[in-house]
Amino acid sequence: MPRPRKWRRVCCLPDSVAFGPVGSENALERVIMSVDEYETIRLIDQMGYTQEECAVQMNVARTTVQGIYNDARKKLADVLVNGKSLVIQGGDYVLCDGAEDACGCGGCRKHRGGKHREN
Repeated sequence: MPRPRKWRRVCCLPDSVAFGPVGSENALERVIMSVDEYETIRLIDQMGYTQEECAVQMNVARTTVQGIYNDARKKLADVLVNGKSLVIQGGDYVLCDGAEDACGCGGCRKHRGGKHREN
């Protein structure tokens, strides 16, 4: 019996969950990126976290982050190179509950008192 998947901690959901190319023949083809894949891209590429720091933030092993990040990068490459649409949805995640003084993400919307969208 396989080991159950661990829930990945995510600070907040993206404001925009669908992106697409303008004037592409492949725009109707969709690539689905999970919320936890989005979170690794946000933390590593946008916030500048290392994979180890990202793993601590998401409450998973570094090797798990590495796999999630590699899958997310392949999906982004497919979207950009082949002119497909991107949709962010699903995944094995739990939203940050906001109980901590700082969640370690550099100040997510939930901790700054800004807009936050629930499922």
